[in-house]
Amino acid sequence: MSKTADSGETKDDGPSSVEQYLVKDPERFALNMARMVEQAGKAASAWAEPREKGEIRDSVAEPVVDMVKTFSKLSEYWLADPQRALEAQTRLFAGYMSVWANAIQRVGPNKESYEDIVKPERGDKRFQDPEWGRNAFFDFLKQAYLVTARWATDLVDHAEGLDEHTRHKASFYVKQVSNAISPSNFILTNPELFRETVATNGENLVRGMKMLAEDISAGKGDLRLRQVDASPFEIGKNLAVTPGKVVGRSDVAEIIQYAPSTETALKRPLLVCPPWINKFYILDLNPQKSFIRWAIEQGHTVFVISWINPDERHGLKSWEAYIREGLQYGLDTIEKATGEREVNAIGYCVGGTLLAAALALMAQEGDDRIKSATFFTTQVDFTYAGDLKVFVDEDQVAAVEKSMNEKGYLEGTKMATAFNMLRSNDLIWPYVVNNYMRGKDPLPFDLLYWNADSTRMAAANHSFYLRNCYLENNLSRGLMELAGHTVSLGDVTIPIYNLASREDHIAPALSVFLGSKYFGGEVEYVMAGSGHIAGVVNPPAARKYQYWTGARPVGDFAEWVSKATEHPGSWWPHWQGWIEAKDNTRVPARIPGNHMKTLGDAPGSYVKVRV
Repeated sequence: MSKTADSGETKDDGPSSVEQYLVKDPERFALNMARMVEQAGKAASAWAEPREKGEIRDSVAEPVVDMVKTFSKLSEYWLADPQRALEAQTRLFAGYMSVWANAIQRVGPNKESYEDIVKPERGDKRFQDPEWGRNAFFDFLKQAYLVTARWATDLVDHAEGLDEHTRHKASFYVKQVSNAISPSNFILTNPELFRETVATNGENLVRGMKMLAEDISAGKGDLRLRQVDASPFEIGKNLAVTPGKVVGRSDVAEIIQYAPSTETALKRPLLVCPPWINKFYILDLNPQKSFIRWAIEQGHTVFVISWINPDERHGLKSWEAYIREGLQYGLDTIEKATGEREVNAIGYCVGGTLLAAALALMAQEGDDRIKSATFFTTQVDFTYAGDLKVFVDEDQVAAVEKSMNEKGYLEGTKMATAFNMLRSNDLIWPYVVNNYMRGKDPLPFDLLYWNADSTRMAAANHSFYLRNCYLENNLSRGLMELAGHTVSLGDVTIPIYNLASREDHIAPALSVFLGSKYFGGEVEYVMAGSGHIAGVVNPPAARKYQYWTGARPVGDFAEWVSKATEHPGSWWPHWQGWIEAKDNTRVPARIPGNHMKTLGDAPGSYVKVRV
């Protein structure tokens, strides 16, 4: 009997065998090591060649310097008082001694009563292999690592005198370093990797190095981490397949009108403004998950903005340009296509932030075409903007601006990496291990395909967003300047449906809640279960998760949550009821192209341009 890795409990899985870690065919193993080195050389060449040609200029120094500066500030606190530093060192040493004592106990007569000093957090998948618990060596590594990681986290948590931004950055960087040095990430310290390498005589490493070389080549000198088997997916074939037509095209956006599936439709069309960091088809992954298709079935005439994947031509396209040539162009197109001026609008994430700013600007300019606005996991106040704020201070924004101005855009891979780092134990390291050490191809998964389909950021637009939202929080403060106006959310008096997600790490539910108070009209705050994507894309037929409704979003967030009413399943029907309560007038369904020339079939051409 032995202890399981995660729980400290025992199960009948037999003792650990040394035999499984011994190479059976040394000659074949040596040959594969040589082949691995050959493939590693190809990976190195793929990395070096574009740098030698001057096609890539590494910018690793900036984030490394920032991390060093952050850790230096943390160190200053602990080293300023020798007694305090000694106490911190003693706590770490005591943790190691406890782990060592337990390791000694394991080989004694009372080993069956052995318990871990520290256990992985709930949901930590790194230490699920039974050998992490039943093999003394790997168990010692696991516990020593967990003791060290939690000690480092405590150093940040208990450092007094740090400003909140520095503390946030320190916590984030500690987590990244801790995740990177986990024994689960290395062949000799991961029992599953060790066994597999021995069992295949190193063939897994040959495949892994080959995949690494391919992924660096695909990234043109930068590693494009392979999270998904993309071969089964094609936009317009099995992703983004809801029928419709492109009815408008500007320099920054295509406007798609979808075909109706009902005989009548709500009089007010629906305009969806998605984020431009990824593609709009997160709302139309497949027929079963598609919010767009579901909205059509409820009687909406759905129009969607499909943002361009910008290049050097779009470097000067500003936040205002995205409003004029995206949102307002969409409203103009809707009026031409349907004859309707009054529109319901949805904004998702940064698309929602753009919509909020646009509404404030339009209020000053007398443009009242949008009669209700729905925000999906959208921030308008960035005081508590989550882990993305780690990347935003004056020095880092200036560095990003310098990089963008060289080409006119920020590479999409940079944003993708930043988002992946927010959940590195889920979105980075498992794929590093599986791809490049186990040599296994990732599985096909539509959501991860979309996640990897990142877009570039137009320089002027992205700079405005970083500075006015994350850095200076100008939108909620009433200081954002657009088109010669200083705009205020207080001027937005139309009804607002403000959706947050309980586990959202990009637009935290608290942040969305606090942002509600800045609007000048009625706000319906709803909190969905799950996170930034699953909390939004939750079709009723799936019968998953839940959502909460409650009083007006004012006062203390925790108090609101405690008094809120929980409802099982999807929030989509609740939103539909909210929309219909505003105006349920019905008209004959509208066919795309009846009143204007179309420019092609949905999902259009802009969405198909990949980085």
